[in-house]
Amino acid sequence: MNKKTKIIATISDLRCDVEFIQSLYDAGMNAVRINTAHVTTASASVVVDNVRKVSEQIAIMIDTKGPEIRITGLSKECSSGIVVAAGDLVNVMGTASDIASTADVVYLNDPTIYNSVPVGACLLIDDGEMELKVVDKADNKLVCEVQNGGVIKSRKSVNIPGVSIELPSVTDKDRVFIEWAIEKKIDFIAHSFVRTRADVLEVKEIINKYNSPIKIISKIENREGVDNIDEILLETYGVMVARGDLGVEIPAEQIPVTQRHIVNKCIESKSPVIIATQMLHSMINNPRPTRAEISDIANAIYQKADAIMLSGETANGDYPVEAVTVMTKVAMEIERDALKNAPNSDMYMVRINNEITAQLARSAVRASVNLPVKAIVIDTLSGRTARYLSAFRGQKPVYAVCYRSSVMRQLSISFGIHAIYQEPAAKHNDFLSSILFYLEKKEWLSKEDMIIVLGGSFGASKGASFLEIGTVLNLENKSINS
Repeated sequence: MNKKTKIIATISDLRCDVEFIQSLYDAGMNAVRINTAHVTTASASVVVDNVRKVSEQIAIMIDTKGPEIRITGLSKECSSGIVVAAGDLVNVMGTASDIASTADVVYLNDPTIYNSVPVGACLLIDDGEMELKVVDKADNKLVCEVQNGGVIKSRKSVNIPGVSIELPSVTDKDRVFIEWAIEKKIDFIAHSFVRTRADVLEVKEIINKYNSPIKIISKIENREGVDNIDEILLETYGVMVARGDLGVEIPAEQIPVTQRHIVNKCIESKSPVIIATQMLHSMINNPRPTRAEISDIANAIYQKADAIMLSGETANGDYPVEAVTVMTKVAMEIERDALKNAPNSDMYMVRINNEITAQLARSAVRASVNLPVKAIVIDTLSGRTARYLSAFRGQKPVYAVCYRSSVMRQLSISFGIHAIYQEPAAKHNDFLSSILFYLEKKEWLSKEDMIIVLGGSFGASKGASFLEIGTVLNLENKSINS
């Protein structure tokens, strides 16, 4: 389809049959996310296998748990939750083991809590649904006053805004899942709560040990991650703006500005950027979205994000296919309006302005605006040329022939890129004739269409070295006769 903004859908092991995944794919889904907090490697393997049965073009991403603070499991006596009212005092302690939380003491999974958290700090439970304020410290307990009543539930996340807590970036569970992902040839590791480049390097060290092509997506979920976005972009493949925890860690009114800031930084660095969390939250229970949700999706597309993500809407919601369909319709409608504007061809591209491939990509996008060009066609070994073209946010589709299936799937989260796997051709002209035949057969191009070809005379691994413009017919004839 003509949609350029990519859609990522979270799939649960409880609902992952082939027919269901196929329906999401037909509706416009480009990539699948698996949240490791709610699966085992065995159950996640079922999701992966079924996705692969639907299409080899669908990318698969797993979330790691990362350095996250959570409430421990509740005792049997409190299995339905700990009911508290505003003004109640709650004792909170840290633990290195999985001690059950009770009405007397709520345990958090970090033993340093007592020393790290000062009086006056706020503990926000379950994305800020409940707030506890630290009013005293005694006997290794944080004495907290409940600010708003509710039910403290098992394993819920806890945010402590403004307090830096030294947690290990990669947990034991994360390591197990990363190694499993490498074995299963998963495409992306979305690492949670990335604070600095050191967090990315810790994951990368595991990946490099196995010489895996898997890529890292850094989830930005706190102030530290926002402040260190430049150094994080030096090491990461892409970024996810995870607005759930981010909206708790920083004031809500700053979220739109922060989102725009991160999107711009990622585009400048040719790094894919994903906007996530509650984009169609009401569609977990309702068949139609709110107008505010439509505007939220539209805002992300106007900002030129690469991808937008669904979480509970597709993982456990009542209207998963409808949610993907809504995203697809909104994306296509907004893109028609947004792409009337000039592409990013004059944008300063961090660290790449002297690269030949970047300059050719820039020229290709400019030419596609000034001439009646139908599409840009490239071949790529690493995906780099495709990511340059994507970053310039051109108006015309880019058909990228990939010589590695992993690269094909990795490009499925890049704006405007239609990636196609093909065995390496003996000569560049062989690549061109075969891909043009394929695109004509699909009726994506006709012989009279003008296209731009961006290729390399010295092999795909050397990057792009030339740009050629002509009709499909003329380029086919040249390819056959050369």
